[in-house]
Amino acid sequence: MITNIPQVKMGLIAVSRSCFPRALSERRRAAVKAAFGEGLYECPVCVENELDARKAVEDVKAAGVNALCVYLGNFGPETPETMIADMFDGPLMYTSAAEGDGDLHDGRGDAFCGMLNASYNLGLRNKRVYIPEYPCGTAQEVAQQIREFLPVATALLGLRGLKIFAFGPRPNDFLACNAPIKALYDLGVAVEEHSELDLLVAYNKHKHDPRIPAKAAEMAEELGSNNPYAGVLPRLAQYELTLEDWMKEHLGCSQYAAFANKCWPAFQTEFGFVPCYVNSRLTGRGIPVSCEVDIYGALSEYIGVCISQSAVTLLDINNTVPASIYQKSIQPNTSYRLNETFMGFHCGNTCSSLLKNPHMGYQLIMKRDLEPDLPEPDITRGTMEGDIKAGDITFYRLQSTADTKLRAYIAQGEVLDVPTESFGSIGIFAIPEMNRFYRHVLIEKQYPHHGAVAFGHHGKALFELFRYLGVTDISYNQPKHLPYPTENPF
Repeated sequence: MITNIPQVKMGLIAVSRSCFPRALSERRRAAVKAAFGEGLYECPVCVENELDARKAVEDVKAAGVNALCVYLGNFGPETPETMIADMFDGPLMYTSAAEGDGDLHDGRGDAFCGMLNASYNLGLRNKRVYIPEYPCGTAQEVAQQIREFLPVATALLGLRGLKIFAFGPRPNDFLACNAPIKALYDLGVAVEEHSELDLLVAYNKHKHDPRIPAKAAEMAEELGSNNPYAGVLPRLAQYELTLEDWMKEHLGCSQYAAFANKCWPAFQTEFGFVPCYVNSRLTGRGIPVSCEVDIYGALSEYIGVCISQSAVTLLDINNTVPASIYQKSIQPNTSYRLNETFMGFHCGNTCSSLLKNPHMGYQLIMKRDLEPDLPEPDITRGTMEGDIKAGDITFYRLQSTADTKLRAYIAQGEVLDVPTESFGSIGIFAIPEMNRFYRHVLIEKQYPHHGAVAFGHHGKALFELFRYLGVTDISYNQPKHLPYPTENPF
């Protein structure tokens, strides 16, 4: 169950220019409310002047509204309607009414024209708001626009209340996940950085925690009977309780949490396990725990949780698909080219609900270094492994550059129902024109190897969110007929 995200209460304020019938705006507002149904608060104040604007905002705040749609039922009063953006401290959208619900004499509202003036005045006020792709519609269409704004509003509210706990430093040779945190403060995200030693101290204090047996039993039930590494569960239960308590005790003024934790190589020798399974469980509840102190990875995961309201994961854009697998299982059933496919992998951080045949394993790569002579793994136990379930996905990331400018990428595709024949939390991904996206976005713009994965196609909401946040460099997997600026035309 996802619990670590805000609940949006959406409000609707209609505005009216004094030389147009106020009743027209009020009637259209009521029609939008009826089309939307439950969950939309209809403000009774129709804004015609500045005092109305203040009264309307006070009304929606008193009703507990934390996200707002300003609706031009007719042309609208430019100054009062955009003053609302100064007065309301929450996610805002502006849209307008289409004609067709009355005659074109007394029943014409000209909101199509009014949206141009609203946009101009919002610019004068330096206000960033959400404006739908075509911000003019019938009651049903405006209701749908509001529904599409809800996940964006959820993420905006979530970021404002988010604290990312980071336990570092980053592993050597993993500078790719390093980025300045200044851009996080610009977003309103709090960051609290600690040493891996602080985490170890907190873990050791939980050694005799009386809650450990119940937590271990909960894990055992999730893993089922096919669990050859049940002996490590008390350690993992102790660690999960450590992170849960850390979050409760350190949230401070924040409301939501994500973690970016160091997870190798000293972690295994000092804690006695790999943390992947615990990371998978928390992320499955909407509390992302990114690997390798990837702070922007944790940020991206949290955004995906808010947008999709379901579990996400963080994966390496890891390895190519062997031609033998492609020819056997992909080429006969799809139109994807081999270089439009790749394997997304991480050691074992994806929650069990997203995996086929989920099972606990050990970190094979780490075992080679840390306990090569042991016939059975010990301190490298604790991964959640299995092939990722087939279905639509969105691969994305929000990242700061070295000079603290935010940029992002979004690519929609799918996980194929094809056995990976490998280990870890892993899946075979297919993204149209992935080969060009890989070269001219991921490599050209020097993105790190970690990408967040939301399950379903959520590109539209992510794009609108990033644009609302002021991100001007938003890349995507461009179709074949649209070349990248850096693509060789020959």
